Amino acid sequence: MAKKNIGAIAAVSPIPAFIATVADKAGNSNLITISYGGIVNAVPPMVYMSVRDTRYSYPMLKETGEFVINIPGENLTEETDLCGIISASKLDKWEASNLTKIPASIVKVPMIEECPVNIECVTKHIIALGSHDIFIAEVVATHADEDVLNDENKVMIDKFKPFAFCYNAQEYWTLNRLIGHYGWAAKEAKR
Repeated sequence: MAKKNIGAIAAVSPIPAFIATVADKAGNSNLITISYGGIVNAVPPMVYMSVRDTRYSYPMLKETGEFVINIPGENLTEETDLCGIISASKLDKWEASNLTKIPASIVKVPMIEECPVNIECVTKHIIALGSHDIFIAEVVATHADEDVLNDENKVMIDKFKPFAFCYNAQEYWTLNRLIGHYGWAAKEAKR
């Protein structure tokens, strides 16, 4: 099949969809859906998220440098979408989404109780890229509901069913089956 040039678009798909919580120094907090985010370093554990400076949450994030990545299960797809589409300048997203604030253990930003995984982060670098600024942060604590962990305290995505965002199509998709393990292809190649 022939390849067709569809232009210079960031068509990396799927990408994670999560809800970040942010707060200002006065303790006012907000929810913001992020699909531009992920892991950037293993030791120390570091993650990133990219945010437009026009977003309501941006000044809060810039002021405190703290945020929580809250990873929703597919049962929270509608709430995740709402937190990315509606501005907090128009309504209280906590109230509109019926999500519950709970305290984090290290940062002063609340976590979302309904999300099975919560990752506390402290910003180490901010890089202006153009439409977005990238916030690179160190992970200072990770919380997971006990029912999504295996016996080795590893998060099992099949137990809470996170979902992904497909940027080009503007759609959310589930991740529905295991298709391999890290390193299995190399083991097969040695046979």
